[in-house]
Amino acid sequence: MPVATSKATLKPGDDAEADLMPELGMMLRAFWASPIRTNFAVSAIAILAVIALTAYGQIKLNEWNQPFYDALARKDWQEFVSQLFRFSQIAIVLLVMNVTQAWLNQSIKIKLREGLVHDLVEQWLKPGQAFRLSTRPIGINPDQRMHEDARHLTELSTDLGIGLLQASVLLSSFVSVLWALSSGFVFHLGTATLAVPGYLVWAAVFYAGSASLLSYLVGRPLVGLNAERYSREADLRYGLMRVSEHIDAITLANGEPDERRRITIDLANVLAAMKRLAWSQTRLTWITAGYGWTALVVPVGVAAPAYFSGSLSFGGLMVTVGAFNQVQSSLRWFVDNFSVIADWRATLLRVSTFRRAAAQDDTERDGVDRIQLAEGEPGHYSMDRLCVFVPDGSTQLREESATVATGEKVAIIGERRSGKTLLFRALAGLWSWGSGKIVHPKGEAMMFMPRTPYLPPGNLREALAYPAPAQSFETSSYEMALDKVGLTGLATTLDEPGRWDRQLNEDEQQALAFARLILHRPTWIVMDEVLDSVTGETHRRFLQILHEDLKQSGVIHIGRSEGHDHLFARVLHLVPAKRTSKRPGELHTTPA
Repeated sequence: MPVATSKATLKPGDDAEADLMPELGMMLRAFWASPIRTNFAVSAIAILAVIALTAYGQIKLNEWNQPFYDALARKDWQEFVSQLFRFSQIAIVLLVMNVTQAWLNQSIKIKLREGLVHDLVEQWLKPGQAFRLSTRPIGINPDQRMHEDARHLTELSTDLGIGLLQASVLLSSFVSVLWALSSGFVFHLGTATLAVPGYLVWAAVFYAGSASLLSYLVGRPLVGLNAERYSREADLRYGLMRVSEHIDAITLANGEPDERRRITIDLANVLAAMKRLAWSQTRLTWITAGYGWTALVVPVGVAAPAYFSGSLSFGGLMVTVGAFNQVQSSLRWFVDNFSVIADWRATLLRVSTFRRAAAQDDTERDGVDRIQLAEGEPGHYSMDRLCVFVPDGSTQLREESATVATGEKVAIIGERRSGKTLLFRALAGLWSWGSGKIVHPKGEAMMFMPRTPYLPPGNLREALAYPAPAQSFETSSYEMALDKVGLTGLATTLDEPGRWDRQLNEDEQQALAFARLILHRPTWIVMDEVLDSVTGETHRRFLQILHEDLKQSGVIHIGRSEGHDHLFARVLHLVPAKRTSKRPGELHTTPA
């Protein structure tokens, strides 16, 4: 049975074990359905045109080598100056193309990130999905996947995609040039001669192919190591955020040394992963840097026989070297980018596995029994044979079936650790592991009040109206609601922004939640130990609000006690249940 955890329990690199092609296919289908598709297509066509024009300019620049270097060899000053002027014309065009390509590159990154993050957020924040995902290891650090990983993926995808496109265009442009230059290459072996069609092309293919094979063999571990590093980084970030969010409780408990120890362990894990990654990248550098340095002389060495035999002029040699460099560098794109490709693959799998989990219907994820959630006739909220699976067993309503009518106030009471909060989540549709059936009244407004209310950042007016827009209520309504809950003094701060979850104590936060109820006046209210958490004047005010202001609302309060000034007309009981089977999909319960 799934149980919420506070730390990821996946083994390092688990994401890297996923198959690349299914994940890539799923991401491409999501992109195809994205509203940015058209804008992206326009930008892609534009950058293809720019790359094609750049390739044409580079062909012209390569052709320029022959007359320029021949002029140098002849010491022809007039031709030398003329070729410099021609070079300036080609260079200006190439500069304009380079700047245009850089701008389109950045524009595509922005568009891709817009589409990807919107899609991830949309999948993650489908009703109830973010909570259900948080009960699984993959949902522990969603912010990391939607922020840093999504940014990194879009930037890498753009750079690699444009780089591969450019390499492909240059290869197709220069391979014919290099093949034509090879046609005059004749090797003299004693008295015999040997002509190899496309000799320079085959030499470039062999040179780049050997480099690619070695890079793959040496750099293959980088995918898993990158995935491990990102997983460890996410754990460290989660630990730092957790300390920041709970710093008041940590300080009161003098818990700084223990938290420092935990963060130190997380940091050590990050550094260890970085060291393993650094060592693997260093080994790969022997290949990439080695082939990079030899690339300075290999083209000259390959073309040298024809030059020394007199088949090539010095300018022709430089043209041949330029064309060979363009072809072999295009073929070596995989070598030059292997570590980046490994990083891209690891990042893609982290983002895609998160998206797949977020888009997945949670009820189809495993074979565990599920609570049925349905809509019924208005005016009635019912529970039938309801049993909720909890981490250490099961809990159920002692009453086999119960129906609550509009305006009725009902208490569900249970002992400590009896699964009251999980029952509350089940009633809200967030916790589906269990059996039985819950029927919500169709088309009627419902509000759920957890033990700790959520107060969004922003001004007080927005916090009270949440989740409705602030303009949904008149200022007088806000003032009246605050007066009812005993927070009249806050009426003058309605438009002041603040961290209300930090500025107000727990009773005052619950009072704001009750003020929100007064504003919205929902037909149904479900509470998780809210009345048990307050005492004194605050408790009296809440009861009065439920008696008078919300007397038309049906209320289900889950707590430890039924004694709330005779508010509740009926009491239901939460009791332990015993499982008769432990196998997923065959979990049944009987009353304990």
